[in-house]
Amino acid sequence: MTWREAMSHALYGPEGFFRTGGATGSPAGAGGHFRTSANSSALFATAILRLVVAADEALGRPPRLDVMDVGAGAGQLLRRLSVLAPTVLARRLRLSAIEVAPRPHDLPEHIEWLDEAPAPGSVNGLILATEWLDNVPLNIAQVDHAGVLRYVLVDPDVGTETLGSVVTPEDAQWARTWWDTQEPGARVELGSSRDQAWASAVSRLGAGLAVMVDYGHLWFGRPRLGTLTGYQLGRSTAAVPDGAHDLTAHVAIDSACAAGEAIAGQPAALITQRQALTSLGLDGARPPLSLATEDPAGYVRALTLASQAAELVAPDGLGGHYWVVQPVNIDPTALPTGLGRPD
Repeated sequence: MTWREAMSHALYGPEGFFRTGGATGSPAGAGGHFRTSANSSALFATAILRLVVAADEALGRPPRLDVMDVGAGAGQLLRRLSVLAPTVLARRLRLSAIEVAPRPHDLPEHIEWLDEAPAPGSVNGLILATEWLDNVPLNIAQVDHAGVLRYVLVDPDVGTETLGSVVTPEDAQWARTWWDTQEPGARVELGSSRDQAWASAVSRLGAGLAVMVDYGHLWFGRPRLGTLTGYQLGRSTAAVPDGAHDLTAHVAIDSACAAGEAIAGQPAALITQRQALTSLGLDGARPPLSLATEDPAGYVRALTLASQAAELVAPDGLGGHYWVVQPVNIDPTALPTGLGRPD
């Protein structure tokens, strides 16, 4: 079958990875197999809360402010936002998770759990998509020895691949626009399904911000052999679409960004996570050594937070993720410096 079909079954089917948590039975569910910004530190939620507050101000402090997390996992980010939000904001927040997995038994009742997104234009506030698009199923193609782009087919039981039919005109056009497909043997991760998914998410906003955070690459740095890989219990594995492994491929960020802009009718800011979190007050700087003498316990706490922030902004790690901050019917100049202007 095509990789898009195989990923759909393996990740989201009745016995799929995100419904069962993988065959190894990770006690943390699917999230126990990988580390993300949202579950690595509460500091990430602190930074997101600052963005929520900025959007709230830009929207004129509406009676209800939506925060919707697409691909919410176990709801870690929403739980932390709920705890961190000041009372004046918390009583107006409507927190909702979009997730195919069953609702966690310990999730606070006021956090809504949905298996599909609400109607277009119905969200006023923020839509968050943190490491979601890299799990959206996509087709993979390869240039054959004659220079023809063909779909890659995969055996879902063992992961072996063969070349199939010539790609459709629509996929061929996407490849010509967004990916260098000239060299025989080159693989193309056809991103139109991710573009459509992101555009659909943006369309749910009546007014506010859609924020995408993900692994990705831009037109000048597409990897010749692609990025598809598997994960299991925190380790990279072969990409086998058997339901026991996470399957992920980096996002063609510029293509997805353009799709969101077309829906919103406004330019987006495209920056790295390091730039975004620095704009939101996180920099990973170590506390002054003088604090160790003046307040040893305080120094240890500050050093711990600095270490967590450093992980989030490390350019060769989580800090290298891309952020797309897409405004919809909102003045981007009201956002923190660095987040409100297109790149």
